Amino acid sequence: MELKKPLSRRMRFMLLALVPIYFIVVGILLQPAAEIGEGLLAIIREPDFLITDYFLVGGIGAALVNAGILCLLSIGIMYGLGMEMDGHTITSACLMFGFSLFGKNLVNIWLIIVGVFLYAKYHKTSMSRYIYIGFYGTCLSPLITQVMLIADMPFPLRFCLCVITGVTIGFVLPPLSTHIHYAHKGYSLYNVGFASGVLATVFVSVFRSFGLETEARLLWSTGNNQLFLILLTILFAGFILSGIVFDKQAVSNYRNILKTTGIAGTDYLKSEGGAATLINMGVNGLVAMYFLVLLGGELNGPTIGSIFTIVGFSATGKHVRNILPIMCGVWIASWIKIWDITAPSASLAFLLSTTLAPIAGQFGVFAGLLAGFLHSSVALNVGIVHGGMNLYNNGFAGGLVAMFLVPVFQSFIDRRARAKEDLSL
Repeated sequence: MELKKPLSRRMRFMLLALVPIYFIVVGILLQPAAEIGEGLLAIIREPDFLITDYFLVGGIGAALVNAGILCLLSIGIMYGLGMEMDGHTITSACLMFGFSLFGKNLVNIWLIIVGVFLYAKYHKTSMSRYIYIGFYGTCLSPLITQVMLIADMPFPLRFCLCVITGVTIGFVLPPLSTHIHYAHKGYSLYNVGFASGVLATVFVSVFRSFGLETEARLLWSTGNNQLFLILLTILFAGFILSGIVFDKQAVSNYRNILKTTGIAGTDYLKSEGGAATLINMGVNGLVAMYFLVLLGGELNGPTIGSIFTIVGFSATGKHVRNILPIMCGVWIASWIKIWDITAPSASLAFLLSTTLAPIAGQFGVFAGLLAGFLHSSVALNVGIVHGGMNLYNNGFAGGLVAMFLVPVFQSFIDRRARAKEDLSL
């Protein structure tokens, strides 16, 4: 079966909305309505810096409903702005869903988006130009919650400080993200995560200078593998089957995806079509999930959120050929380093290290293995500078690794090229 004509804009957004609706329905079935309401309140009230698993805070049902609603709202905002769907529409929706399982909630994201809106108004341009940065920038939403939880400060003062913090983050992120992209040249896909790491470091440093400290936090649920292996396999296999059924060229176009480097700016939805993109999303989701489980990892809020990050970026740069070397590099690192691959932070680094997929795509398997190996060390140590307030910690780490490795790899390539031309080295 092949679609006779392209899907309408409205139909594309409706199909994307089916993913969060699927999980909202699952959440309602898994937890009584009254408990979901209580769970959502607990999610809003609790600190949510890394690592805070909403499966433990509010229950699995409440966490899925929280993530599903935020994802639907994000899709609705993009549709309401009159935007056409592209790869970044899918990526931002998947990230909003995924990280709403461990850090973003129905209250703490909006001030950052308001800040981005004010930036767009200040520059007299459309909000649609910066909305993706706004959605990605909500990775700093734990800062908002943390300010509201300052115990020895009156509520009005806390609220004002929240507004200032959130709006400042949103206003600063667009220019910072644009500027910082040049540091890694698109070889780390989580560019806003890198910018947010810089921004979070500044904010947390200021807070610490006034005596506002955060304690280490680890809420990590276990025992969910059987349930989510079934739920996610159904979803990801559905992606693959849908792509194959609705476009006879999808498999051929998927092969084209596998030939790309995946460097930032890639858009598979535009270049290869929706069906091939769906296949890529499904394949990457299954590979990431089963690889994690086979290594003894847990499927919970943070890891499922990380898997959805891979799935989302499968529309804008990731495919199985450029993510596997990076993941294997992290796995190999666990053989000789002092941490186990199943440890919470290591599990997240294993999945989210795929921000460096373009390095493997451009420079080859060995470069990918080395990038993953180095990323594991940086990601497991860099969080201390921002106190866990940047949910995209691996984006921050990945940017640093790319800044370090890419010039080195490029110098070898340049030297070889000059040697072939008998030019001075």
